[in-house]
Amino acid sequence: MDRIRAARPPILELFGGAALWGLMMMASAMSALYMRNRFETEHAAELALLYFAGGLFSWPFMLPIGRFFAYRRRIDTRFAAFFVCLTAGTMLMTAFLFSMDYRIFYSRWHAPFGSLVWTYQFIFTGANAVYQFLVLGLRLFLPFGLVCLLVTSYALAKRMR
Repeated sequence: MDRIRAARPPILELFGGAALWGLMMMASAMSALYMRNRFETEHAAELALLYFAGGLFSWPFMLPIGRFFAYRRRIDTRFAAFFVCLTAGTMLMTAFLFSMDYRIFYSRWHAPFGSLVWTYQFIFTGANAVYQFLVLGLRLFLPFGLVCLLVTSYALAKRMR
C-alpha cells in the first residue's frame, strides 16, 4: 500500500512536469529537424504539436509508473525505472497520436464505421502508421531528446527517496 501511495506524485510535478516534458520533446524534434534539413518541410508546425502532445500526454501516465517501480530502491534502480518508463511511454504515446492523425487522413476512403472491413482497415492503418513512425519519427528524439531523458531520469531518481 505504501508503494501505491508513493507512486502518486504531487500535483505540480504531475502537470508542470507534463508541460515541461512536452516542451522538451518538441524542442528535441525541432532541433533534430533543423539539423537534418533546416526546417525544409511544410509540416514543421504539425510535427512540433505532435511531439509536444506526445510528451505532454505520456508524462501523467509514466511518472506514477516510474515512481511505483522506483519506490525504496537504490538510485541506479530508480534511474533505470524512470528511464525505461519515460522512454517507452513517450515513444508509445507519440506513435499513438501519429497513428490517430494518420487514421483521420485515410478514414475518408475506409468502409463505414463498425463493419468488418472497417475493423480490418482500422487495425492495419494503425499498424502501418506506428511502423512508419518507428522508422521515420523516432530519430527526431535524437540527440537532444536522449540528453533530456538522461537528465530528467537522473533528477527524478535523485528527488525520490
